[in-house]
Amino acid sequence: MIHDPNKVYIFDTTLRDGEQVPGCQLDTNQKIVIAKSLEQLGVDVIEAGFPISSPGDFQSVVELSKVIKNTTICALTRAIKGDIDVAVDSLKHAKYPRIHTGIGSSDMHIKYKFNSTREKILERAVDAVKYAKQFVEDIEFYAEDAGRADNEFLAQMIEAVITAGATVVNIPDTNGYCMPEQYGSKILYLKENVKNIDQAIISVHCHNDLGLATANSMAGVLNGARQIECTINGIGERAGNTALEEVAMILKTHSLGLHTAINSKQLTEISGMVSRMMHMPVQPNKAIIGKNAFAHSSGIHQDGFLKHRENYEIINPEDVGLNSADIILTARSGRHALKHHLERLDYDIDKINIDDIYERFLVLADEKKDISDDDLLFLMSNGETESYKNGYKLNLLHVVCGDEDKPTASIKLQYNGEEHEAKAEGNGPVDATVNAIMSIIGKDIKLKEFAIQAMHAGSDDVSKVNMKVEFEGKAYVGYGFSTDIVKASANAYLDAINKFL
Repeated sequence: MIHDPNKVYIFDTTLRDGEQVPGCQLDTNQKIVIAKSLEQLGVDVIEAGFPISSPGDFQSVVELSKVIKNTTICALTRAIKGDIDVAVDSLKHAKYPRIHTGIGSSDMHIKYKFNSTREKILERAVDAVKYAKQFVEDIEFYAEDAGRADNEFLAQMIEAVITAGATVVNIPDTNGYCMPEQYGSKILYLKENVKNIDQAIISVHCHNDLGLATANSMAGVLNGARQIECTINGIGERAGNTALEEVAMILKTHSLGLHTAINSKQLTEISGMVSRMMHMPVQPNKAIIGKNAFAHSSGIHQDGFLKHRENYEIINPEDVGLNSADIILTARSGRHALKHHLERLDYDIDKINIDDIYERFLVLADEKKDISDDDLLFLMSNGETESYKNGYKLNLLHVVCGDEDKPTASIKLQYNGEEHEAKAEGNGPVDATVNAIMSIIGKDIKLKEFAIQAMHAGSDDVSKVNMKVEFEGKAYVGYGFSTDIVKASANAYLDAINKFL
């Protein structure tokens, strides 16, 4: 077989090994949706199921074989002719079919699982590969529990199945037992001691019982393996399998002279899809696709990141399908992070009393775990302190309105150390307040948009008011918060004006 020696083939078993997790079962339609996304992602092989295990699994392999045209579809079997017959039948529509058959290779499995001998197990392995080869050209053989197998016997088994027709030989660390150096040495031993190893691709299939699945997979690749068996989000039996997104980004990030066909920009989207469909939340600190993987909350880290992204990021968020990294505001955040978010919300830092805002920010951050955009807007527009250098601040607002009264607003604004008063009427309390503010400012300011939103619920709720104004051809948005809608409107109007005056 001719293969690119520098390509690492990605064998995805989300729909087989991943689906064996309790509560993660999928119907055929869901499997089709995920399989199509895996094909677009660029995986080389999709292990579609274990056809002999159930009618549903059989049908899923059949239907996936019909719709997937650019990726190999693989069906799992034991080293049993009946299993292989059913797998062959399930793959009859596949453009690129593969049968994945195998048997235990460790003395523990040989004795306690099969109650057999090395000689008999070796014979069964060879017979299974020869039988499957009559129907399908692409045959992968798995030596179950290879991680604990005797290397000399394992090499004998691998050489025999390649002679029998195996095109891929899978060396699973079935129980997640191996250390990376130990597993890497096992792969190297096979490379150096199996005479016909150049006629097949060595595949690694690692489990995460000790948290070493990704490390072991990479150790295998660095010692000659050229296929990694993995799952989206690292799902799988017990502690899970090697995470596809982790090995793909390791190979993309490090200059190892190796590559995959994975389009990494789709990783975040497919991760979310699998998580939702399988009802398996992704832990926030999960590498690559966890919600905190590109979030920075430490003040020191935030400062370094904002000065130069690569100070604290080795992967560009856009490379995995995220728009940008998150600077999470907490009580540990510094002024640099606060300035970053205020600028993102269109505030001119040169016009802001950042020391005043930062002190009030710390008080609020001590009360809340995370600070949202609305929290920042509240800090900037509640009118309690002078958020702006030389900006307008609302000192007093008195409104009269009702069935018998023409809406009238009396206000006092502080500006540049001086207080200004005004009184105006309008067609409603907000209109009267805006007219009073306008009579003090004396500028040609046009109100373009006005929106009120309740923050939570109830008649006593805090209202958030958004106002967009236009001045000299440019638009500015202001925000105001208060249990009094009119006061919130006044603060929103002043917030917009302070952004350009």
